[in-house]
Formats: sequence, C-alpha cells, structure tokens
Amino acid sequence: MPRNDKNRTVEGEEVIRVPLPQDNQVFGIVEQALGSGWMDVRCSDGKIRRCRIPGKLRRRMWIRVGDVVIVQPWEVQSDKRGDIVYRYTKTQVDWLIRKKKITEDFLTGGLTL
Repeated sequence: MPRNDKNRTVEGEEVIRVPLPQDNQVFGIVEQALGSGWMDVRCSDGKIRRCRIPGKLRRRMWIRVGDVVIVQPWEVQSDKRGDIVYRYTKTQVDWLIRKKKITEDFLTGGLTL
C-alpha cells in the first residue's frame, strides 16, 4: 500500500516530514486571540499581521497563544493581513530549533530570524 508523502521533502540525504514555509509564506508566533477565527501573529519578517484561521483548519485543530504557525500573507494587504495555514506541534518546534530553521530568540519575542 503506498504511503501518503504530501508532507515529505528531501534535504540532502535526510527526509523531512515537517512542512516548511514555501514561496512567500513565513513563520509566525500567535500573540493574541481576537475571536471569530482571527489572531494577531508576530511574523519572522518583523511584521505583526492580523491573521484568520480558515474554516478547514479551524474545524480540525485548536490554535492558542504562543503556538508556532506558518502564515500566508494576503496578496492585497500583505503587510497587515494573512492566513494561518499550519500549526506546529511541540515536537516539530523542537526539530525546527535543532535544525536552526527558527531560533530561541524568535520564540521568546526577541530577535527575528
């Protein structure tokens, strides 16, 4: 039976099962929950965006303050708005730190990437 490999990429010899930001997507930390599926997210490019949680994601998982997420900025108001497209688990965040994709300072609110 074939395996579902949609979340896998190959980096060198290592198979990566953790989705990484692609194209114009960025890492983000949820700063504040605003209600009705909206969150304020501090992004790795230094901007704070008001992001919405699409219905598909909203029904599947809870997103809380302090979670690491992938943000897809909108095409129109790319500096102010975006969509949350993925939430990382604690184990995945540890892997991102170990592989130096994000830093401890970014998680604590200090320096950006």
